[in-house]
Amino acid sequence: MNKIKVSLFFTLLILSNFTHAQDDPFEEYNRKVWAFNEFLDDRFAKPAAEIYRSVTPDVVETGITNFFRNLNELDNTANQILQGKPILAINDFSRFIINTTFGLGGFLDVGTNLGLERHDEDFGQTLGAWGVGSGPFLMLPLLGPSTPRGLAGRSVSSVLSGTFAIEENDVRIGITAIDVLETRARYLEVETLIIGDRYSFIRDSYMQYQDFESSDGENQVDDFVDDMDDFLLD
Repeated sequence: MNKIKVSLFFTLLILSNFTHAQDDPFEEYNRKVWAFNEFLDDRFAKPAAEIYRSVTPDVVETGITNFFRNLNELDNTANQILQGKPILAINDFSRFIINTTFGLGGFLDVGTNLGLERHDEDFGQTLGAWGVGSGPFLMLPLLGPSTPRGLAGRSVSSVLSGTFAIEENDVRIGITAIDVLETRARYLEVETLIIGDRYSFIRDSYMQYQDFESSDGENQVDDFVDDMDDFLLD
């Protein structure tokens, strides 16, 4: 399966085999943080994303998505190397060079048109590939679902991402804010797929996603995501 389709909607699309309730020893605390995050999302993030989606032309929205994906290619490249995948590292770094040079700074995904497949790697996945367990589920204020491994990976990947070279704090903050807005807008179309208890759904989906990514999807089957491939590409 093309990993890009899973990573874009990781916590919202994996509907089957919810088996991770036992990995939530901090559920009482996590639910309180979840309620806080939902409060902020309902009043700020979601309305802003809806406005962004309604006023931004599709071609511009796609370009912004491509721009942030291109910034992540440096993180992808570094983690491919750390995971012992030099061919994929060359692929991902080539995407960065090509899209930055010929894709207007990454707004156009020229690399995909040339047959260079996009991947989605971070240091949390690298730790998983090294055999480090994910640990219990954590719901973090503002940041959302995570695990101890994911939190450690996030801190390293933030340094490996393309924004590390931006020295001006206001520019870095502005780019980060746009990234958050663009990400939230992408979830608008799929959040209606959440069924049952929203917290449990997000927790179980996220933990299943972690299992999928750390093993590169080997020996794991998700018929729902397979059936949704055409939808995800729209």
